[in-house]
Amino acid sequence: MKDQASVLRDTDDDARKLARVLLRSARYAAIAVLDPETGFPFSSRVLLGTDIDGVPVILVSGLSTHTRALLADQRASLLTGEPGKGDPLAYARLSTQCIAEPVERYSAAHDRIRTRFLSRHPKAKLYVDFPDFRFFRLLPQTASLNGGFGRAYILQADDLTIRSPANEALSERAAAVVRDLIAADPELPTRTARALKKHNGTDWYICGIDCAGFDVISGDSLLRQEFSEIALTLDAVYSHISNIKYSIPEI
Repeated sequence: MKDQASVLRDTDDDARKLARVLLRSARYAAIAVLDPETGFPFSSRVLLGTDIDGVPVILVSGLSTHTRALLADQRASLLTGEPGKGDPLAYARLSTQCIAEPVERYSAAHDRIRTRFLSRHPKAKLYVDFPDFRFFRLLPQTASLNGGFGRAYILQADDLTIRSPANEALSERAAAVVRDLIAADPELPTRTARALKKHNGTDWYICGIDCAGFDVISGDSLLRQEFSEIALTLDAVYSHISNIKYSIPEI
């Protein structure tokens, strides 16, 4: 009997970029955990952000089943990627297996994540500081990418995280870097959105930046602009964005 042909394709740079965009442009995700009382899989919906190293983060209430589950068993899975018109299975989606890491309140990591999360989810300011709410970093272990019919790939943690010596420096100066970018080109967010989604939109602004790209948001629409390669210095971040800026048509 002949071995069945693998449905998996070799993971290439296009697949890696698609996976990163699906994860980093998601404002929310389906999360699957193991119910500590029954052992059955339990799924729910969570708001999603990213830390400076590209690791997805969630803000959850201690009263929720999935929070209790993560405290009992750190394993979780995230499903990101939204369908459009027609067959929902024709659209790309990413299943990421993660290990949940609680973020200690009053830590530097908490302050950084809180700032980044509220920039993406400003309405969460109403409850982010409630004592029963906490952040988790969901450390990717492996991921399954379905890029559409006949396009299946397996990715590893290094494909989804940002390993740059400039992460900490950019985290400390992120607000200043964004101010510099907008001062140099006030229309950069709107032009980026037009280039990525091919429509004008309104009131776009940069809601996050890291050494692999930046995010622009308008209302409920979030778009991710990836750099051609990871920036290893702060100067390289500016250089990558300058290259992107000059490749985007003027409004």
